Amino acid sequence: MSVPENDQEPAFTVHLNGSGGDVRGWVVVDSLVDGLGMGGVRMTPGVTEEEVAGLARDMTDKFTLAGLRIGGAKGGIVSDGSNREQTFRVFGRTVKPLLHGGIHLGIDMGVTPADRAVFFDEAGYDPRYRLGAPDMPIDWRTYYEPLIDVTGHGVGVAAVTALEASGRTEPARVVVQGFGAVGRSVARFLEDRGHLVVAVADVRGTISADRLPVADLIAVTDEFGEIDRSRLPGHVTVSGEPDAWLDVDADLLVLAAQKHALTAENTHRLRPGLVVEGANLASSPAAREKVAASGAALVPGVIANIGGAGAAALAVTRVVPFDLPADARKEWVFDWVGDRVRQNTRDLLDIASARAGDPLPELLEARRKDRR
Repeated sequence: MSVPENDQEPAFTVHLNGSGGDVRGWVVVDSLVDGLGMGGVRMTPGVTEEEVAGLARDMTDKFTLAGLRIGGAKGGIVSDGSNREQTFRVFGRTVKPLLHGGIHLGIDMGVTPADRAVFFDEAGYDPRYRLGAPDMPIDWRTYYEPLIDVTGHGVGVAAVTALEASGRTEPARVVVQGFGAVGRSVARFLEDRGHLVVAVADVRGTISADRLPVADLIAVTDEFGEIDRSRLPGHVTVSGEPDAWLDVDADLLVLAAQKHALTAENTHRLRPGLVVEGANLASSPAAREKVAASGAALVPGVIANIGGAGAAALAVTRVVPFDLPADARKEWVFDWVGDRVRQNTRDLLDIASARAGDPLPELLEARRKDRR
């Protein structure tokens, strides 16, 4: 079956009020393919139904571009994260029919693997087993936890591919906005390939230098992506000004933090000629238009940050060769993600070089035809 066009409504939206307790939120199933849909669950105090619907549509586009036979979905819980276990037990009881009905829900902003384990347990849901599909021979944690850096790997592949397509041969100066799991992984990936990380930004501001020692920064960063300023190397510059990362002289900007970090209001400050989205909805639609009009290139998150979602979808749809040893299986998933990201990045840039306007709709339509 084909995937809905961008102007179509979601397949269905479930409003969550809680079963045996209170929880406020939504699960939006944007599309179904072969009766399946999947996406992560986001928990923030300000998450909205509109945001969840946009993220679910992004999941549809990601899976379409990657050629995976599964639809897009997303969950959202309005909470500051207090009383976590109770929240996720109520959530698990509430979404139990969805989980058992082909809607796989994973982790996203504000939700940890431990939280996922709680709501899976409460729902009695085990991704290893599904009617009409072969059993997974290993449990979800054994499969998924070694793949923690696969999203960052895909974002790094997108960045390197785009740099190569521009004809660049010398090391690029890189700014990484957001230093959580994805941002740290991308920074390591690019540094390992000879590029210079000159700035990173976390929730407290921007740290910059002619060359930042990525390993040293990672060593003083907590699990939430916040860098300990008291343990920084002496040669760095620290700014608490909002969006100071936009003012750093660089060739590549990786957006690996919040929604709409790049907006119509701040895009005029953009200095790099290449932007790669490592986060979901990292740029607003108006910002993307301005980036294109300026002559810069932008690789959207639906291409670049497929890694985690793709790895999960590969397992849910039973595409992964589970008979491989653990290290070989991990390598297979990383290679699969890298191949898809590389091809989609090249094709997107080819379309962009041939005509004006947003190249993504044309690439999506081509991939829809491939999957029919």
